[in-house]
Amino acid sequence: MSEFIQLHMLVSYPPSNLNRDDLGRPKTAMMGGAQRLRVSSQSLKRAWRTSDIFAGALAGHLGIRTKEMGTLVYRSLASGVSLLEIVQGTRDAPATFKPVPEEKARKWASGIAGIFGKLKPGDDALEIEQLAHFSPEEIAAIDALVAKLAATGKDPGEDDKKLLMERHTAADIAMFGRMLAASPIYNTEAAVQVSHAVTVHTVAVEDDYFTAVDDLNRGEEDLGAGHLGETEFASGLFYLYVCVNRDLLRDNLGGDEALTAASLRALVEAATKVAPTGKQNSFASRAYASYLLAERGCQQPRSLSVAYLKPLQDADLLGSAIRVLKETRDKMDAVYGKCSDACCDMNAHAGEGTLQEVLDFVAGHHA
Repeated sequence: MSEFIQLHMLVSYPPSNLNRDDLGRPKTAMMGGAQRLRVSSQSLKRAWRTSDIFAGALAGHLGIRTKEMGTLVYRSLASGVSLLEIVQGTRDAPATFKPVPEEKARKWASGIAGIFGKLKPGDDALEIEQLAHFSPEEIAAIDALVAKLAATGKDPGEDDKKLLMERHTAADIAMFGRMLAASPIYNTEAAVQVSHAVTVHTVAVEDDYFTAVDDLNRGEEDLGAGHLGETEFASGLFYLYVCVNRDLLRDNLGGDEALTAASLRALVEAATKVAPTGKQNSFASRAYASYLLAERGCQQPRSLSVAYLKPLQDADLLGSAIRVLKETRDKMDAVYGKCSDACCDMNAHAGEGTLQEVLDFVAGHHA
């Protein structure tokens, strides 16, 4: 049976608008008959996946999600610059092969892009209709094919087009999965499930009316502001639940135990430290998790969100949220039996435990 790692986090954000809806307002959700502030799992995963923590800990093992690989391949063929240099955004990268004529470059780039998804309408279209997540191995294979095409000047053969790979070492794909509708055999089942973060208390979204002053307005003719605007914001203490199928994560990474451990460490550190980027310049609403409970075991996992079905109203909101979370876990264990074989927590509110201890706990594996 699979081993699961479950994370229960409490993180408090000051006035912010981290994750907006189609009207620009902070996202909300009804829970327990009360309006809560919400941050979507998609927003959280995006922030973690593109964080410096992931980039540093998982260098060489991160994919790229884009619709525009065809355009990048075309630029490489047309300029003679390596695709890897273009993908990495290297400035003034030198040409490494003779540029390909525009017509051939577009034709070949369109054909390569079409392997990863349905192309948008149009002759020799370069962009695919849906986002595709490319592993480092697939990008390297495309780069090698580009160099071969430029050197031979011949159209790619059927073997050249075998660019999709079932096995790869892209930790972000292994964690969060990928879906290729046209080639489902190359799909990756996500090993990490992330809940929407919701506040443990009722929240009312507020309006911020603001002005901007024209620096060159001396007040001689017009004393008014140069710009008027309005934005919405809210603040709250959020509960977030993450469930990791550790065995599936290891399988997705080809059985690489060291990379699996590194991925788990990066995931937990990013989850506790990295906030979504929405409106950060306006609110500077960066925050670390105040409490983290990690559990490990082979029982069926469960969220502890029911602890906050009744909105909290205590003056010591964080202290109460931690207490209620622990009480709910203990009561559920008393009824169902223990959901985990071991646990480890970090309580910044009380100054107890450390993040390093939790990282060591989730990275460790006991058969």
